[in-house]
Amino acid sequence: MTYELPAGGPEGQARASALANAKRVEVEPTSLVSYLSRGRLLVIGERSAALEAAGRADASLVRTVFVSGDEAPSVSSEAGLTVIRGGMAELSGSLGAFRLELSAGGKAVSLADLLGHKDTGFDMVLDLGKPPMLTAELPPPGYLAPAGDPEALEAALEALPEMTGEFEKPKYFNYNLDICAHGSSGLAGCRRCIDACPAEAIISLGDRVEVNPQLCQGGGSCVAACPSGAMTYAYPTVRDLLRHVRGLLDAYRNAGGEAPAVMFHDASSVGQLSAYIAAEMPERVLPVELEEIGSVGLDAWFACLAYGAAAVVLLGSEDTPARVTAELDRQIGYARAVMTGLGLPAEAIQRLDADDESATRAGLADLSGSSVARPARFEAPDEKRTILKFSIDHLYGQGPGKKRSVALPAGAPFGEIKVDKKACTLCMSCVGVCPASAVRDGQGLPQLNFHEWSCVQCGLCEVACPEDAITLNPRFLYESRQREHVRTLHEEEPFCCIVCGKPFATQSMLEVMTRKLEGHWMFQSEEAVRRLKMCDHCRVKDMMKSGAPQGPA
Repeated sequence: MTYELPAGGPEGQARASALANAKRVEVEPTSLVSYLSRGRLLVIGERSAALEAAGRADASLVRTVFVSGDEAPSVSSEAGLTVIRGGMAELSGSLGAFRLELSAGGKAVSLADLLGHKDTGFDMVLDLGKPPMLTAELPPPGYLAPAGDPEALEAALEALPEMTGEFEKPKYFNYNLDICAHGSSGLAGCRRCIDACPAEAIISLGDRVEVNPQLCQGGGSCVAACPSGAMTYAYPTVRDLLRHVRGLLDAYRNAGGEAPAVMFHDASSVGQLSAYIAAEMPERVLPVELEEIGSVGLDAWFACLAYGAAAVVLLGSEDTPARVTAELDRQIGYARAVMTGLGLPAEAIQRLDADDESATRAGLADLSGSSVARPARFEAPDEKRTILKFSIDHLYGQGPGKKRSVALPAGAPFGEIKVDKKACTLCMSCVGVCPASAVRDGQGLPQLNFHEWSCVQCGLCEVACPEDAITLNPRFLYESRQREHVRTLHEEEPFCCIVCGKPFATQSMLEVMTRKLEGHWMFQSEEAVRRLKMCDHCRVKDMMKSGAPQGPA
């Protein structure tokens, strides 16, 4: 910690004691992501500006200039620099592995043929274009785009030589495909992590997503956005983080402190903390530094409240990517809706901007609320839904409010589905695509059952329903036993085979099938329609006996 906190009052003394004596938690190690940069620099931009910048770049770098144009690409040497002129380009990759794909007249152009060698990769990119070729809020490591700012250009030219060599960073994420709600059977479901990623490091691969570890820079908003916990932060894990927070809160209370507030911040706000926030920070605010402010979500916030925090503050800065702040604000909206039934003030979870001095001071000074009388003692697992269950159940058990349920904004990760019983045929298409086993069949009975706590509101069941019989209803059901109870949404009497009596369908399914096939040439006779009322075995036997075509049997 590079800033000093006031410790004049009893809370300040308790905070100082807690920060000094809170038991250190061993952080579970994560794997590393490696980069190898050999100093191959690509400068992109208008010819004169690009040549000037490339000429000013450190002479130890292997410099290539690219100037786009309508003409076919060509290669020349100017002032000792390799210059590629003409063609349109697409850029991809990251430090040590950038690729420039050229085309002209709609046809791909081989960069290897142009350069006369197979090594067509670049380690770093200095993009002087307006707009730049890559527009992610968190651009790839090794990509610098000064955007016409002379000071930024000077800083980039100074930084480039330091980007040569071997580098490592933590692998920030873990991904569990088994509980991912992105897609199923070719249908599109949740894409919250893709939309929230400021580095644009996550792509769809149909039924699952893929994170490019070279592009991922630990923004963490994918973790906050993920409704199922399929995407988790790896450094630190939420389990390690919450173990540290619980120890910090315990140490603060043991030292005589009351009504603590946990303030999460990352390195981007340390300057403001040192400059003006720390000196006036209320003595009951306990700062916790993170890799990135976006890496904590609903599970961590509610766990802090359950562990005895009176409030949770997320302190960002102007350097926090817009996608991260937007996702945090969205998640805070969901949290505050749930908090209404827990008797907690909305301000118990809030986001502040360290660059807005007056608002930050006011927000910290106005922190209200009180801690739960009996802090939770559960050990947090690395499972988002389980942490949420433990935390909210604990808060609900001690809170004054006893609401049965509360409506949530669209997109919230909790809720139920509503089924139009007149339209539903119990075809079980929804069961087949549900990634969380929230929608369940009747285990041999014509029933559609539902487990509300498992539902993440991904919408796959709604998309898969051929009868448009399903709608989502985001809400939070507070009573744990009701959330965990498997209830029947729709059921029918089974339709039995008219030959052997075996149940094999429902009346509504048979009616829909008959209606859809009434114009089909194979079902124009009474015998063919009658076979629809038979089980598979009896239908085949009847067709073989009569010599009828067996196509759809």
